[in-house]
Amino acid sequence: MKKICIFLVCLACFSCERFKVKKTTPEAILKEELKTFNWDEVDAYPSFKVCDSSLIKQEQKQCFERVLREHIMTVLQKEIIVVTQDINDTVSLDFKVSEKGDLQLNDIQLDSITEKEIPNIKILLHKSLDSLPDIFPAVKRGQHVKTEFKLPIIINVN
Repeated sequence: MKKICIFLVCLACFSCERFKVKKTTPEAILKEELKTFNWDEVDAYPSFKVCDSSLIKQEQKQCFERVLREHIMTVLQKEIIVVTQDINDTVSLDFKVSEKGDLQLNDIQLDSITEKEIPNIKILLHKSLDSLPDIFPAVKRGQHVKTEFKLPIIINVN
């Protein structure tokens, strides 16, 4: 009986180490959770009203880019552009869509010949973005987030 009592006392004294609970703060949990995110991908791409929200993610992206490209091209085709030589160039537009759905054109990459032949092309591209329909921002884990992307546009003037 004495051995059993000594065993129970030893067990009680040394077993508490095994039951220690590690205290953690909400900030620590948040920091650990943020490490698991893939910040390069969103759950839903920015979209326009005409793009169906039931589409899969890749189709949403394609619809958004198609509507944006078609809108820009429609505005550009209304302009009278006179050139001295044929132009066949791919213009790369760098965009940012804010958390509120505001679209901002960050950079325009185009060939020097295109810029020489159409000196106001940057103004025309900015003008085409002024009349865009409302944009719904990208979504990541239920929150609206800003996104950046490149959009190639083919300029063909004969």
